[in-house]
Amino acid sequence: MPVVDAIAPDYEGEITFVAIAGRSTLDKTTPAAGELLSNLPWGLDDSIWELYGIPGQPASVLITGNDIVVDGWFGALPEDEIRAALDQLVAYGA
Repeated sequence: MPVVDAIAPDYEGEITFVAIAGRSTLDKTTPAAGELLSNLPWGLDDSIWELYGIPGQPASVLITGNDIVVDGWFGALPEDEIRAALDQLVAYGA
C-alpha cells in the first residue's frame, strides 16, 4: 500500500482511492495506517473483504464509478505495473 499511497496524488481528480483494512481491531490498525498512509483515506471493514473475496493483505481491486470491477490482484506489484493498471482504469472511465 505505501506505493499506492505515494502515487495516489498523481491521479487526483481521476481516481478515488480508499484503503480498507481488516482482520484486526481499530486500535491495532490505526498506528499502522498512520505509518503507511498519508494520502489515502482508510477504514476498517471486513465485509468489503468478503464482498470481493479478499483473503488477506495486500490486495487491490480497481472498480469504475459505476461498480464494474476492471482489475484486481493479490500481493504487491511494482510501481510501473500499478500505474499501468491505474491508467487502464482511467481509460475505462473510472
